[in-house]
Amino acid sequence: MLSDKEKKMILDICNRLTPIAATIGADALNRLFIVYPGAKTYFSHLDISPRSTHLRSHGEKIILAIVEAAQDISQLTETLATLQTLHAYTLRIDPGKFKLFSHCLLITLACYLQDDFTEVAHAAMDKYLSAFVAVLAEKYR
Repeated sequence: MLSDKEKKMILDICNRLTPIAATIGADALNRLFIVYPGAKTYFSHLDISPRSTHLRSHGEKIILAIVEAAQDISQLTETLATLQTLHAYTLRIDPGKFKLFSHCLLITLACYLQDDFTEVAHAAMDKYLSAFVAVLAEKYR
């Protein structure tokens, strides 16, 4: 699926995201809510206005989970087991929303990383996020 070169590129990108996880995550979530307002229904109990504490906190959690899973991509199923169960059985999030979020995240990465987010980096992150989303949605089958 991912070459060693792509895995290294993904790790490099993820290492850059860790210090700004709240900002990147909040920006990607905000994009999701603007483009796909139906996604807001899962957050009705939180203040998800731009730059809100709740939006930044949840965005950070998402980015840090993506970063953690990137540390050993071959172990995605094991790494995401708890999140799979939480999202499928407790939160009951529509798994289609995960893919929509990943697209919004790619746009956010392009904005923040600019010239460093080359076509090759974009393709590698897209492959990784597609695998991440697929594993996260496995419990729905």
